[in-house]
Amino acid sequence: MDRYCVNTRAQANGDHEVHKEGCTFMPLPQNQHYLGAHSNCYGAVMAARLYYPTANGCAFCSYACHTS
Repeated sequence: MDRYCVNTRAQANGDHEVHKEGCTFMPLPQNQHYLGAHSNCYGAVMAARLYYPTANGCAFCSYACHTS
């Protein structure tokens, strides 16, 4: 299973991006909220939405969960 985090800082469009560990576009460590290990990005995004309702998958490492 892969490990995921969500960016605590929203993007310009208000989304908080969910990243798989090792993604080129990982947020700075101080802007990461660890979400745990998940079998896919869908579970990670659902976990992130408990904290950030606008959570969305990263277009590069979690493309299947990227909606905007």
